[in-house]
Amino acid sequence: MTYKRNRLLYAMMTIVVIVLGLCSRKIAHMLPHILNTYLGDALWALMIFIGFGFLFKGAHTKTVALLVLLFCYIIEFSQLYHASWIDHIRETTLGGLVLGYGFLWSDLLAYAIGIGVGVISEMLFVLIRKPSNLT
Repeated sequence: MTYKRNRLLYAMMTIVVIVLGLCSRKIAHMLPHILNTYLGDALWALMIFIGFGFLFKGAHTKTVALLVLLFCYIIEFSQLYHASWIDHIRETTLGGLVLGYGFLWSDLLAYAIGIGVGVISEMLFVLIRKPSNLT
């Protein structure tokens, strides 16, 4: 699905998802274990999807999703690499949030779920915005 994304809307959605992700860590003790384990990673991937949508405002949704999946998977697999320079970056708050700390296979599924939520949300938004697409 291709449409011109509203960059202001995508910037605001990015901020909302960042706040939700940070809040998910603050209230982790109140969340069910399964949700607590994967919510942050899914929200991170959703934020990356929205960010790529912001950057590539005219790109097809499928293209954005594939780029984001590739980006997230590269970041996750980079966690298998441990050199002192990159581990020092990971020790900072921002470095840890962006690059993560350790590789987990389950994170790959969480990223796919987060990206899937972004794709479905974008498709629904387009359908709601332009109901003539249904005919």
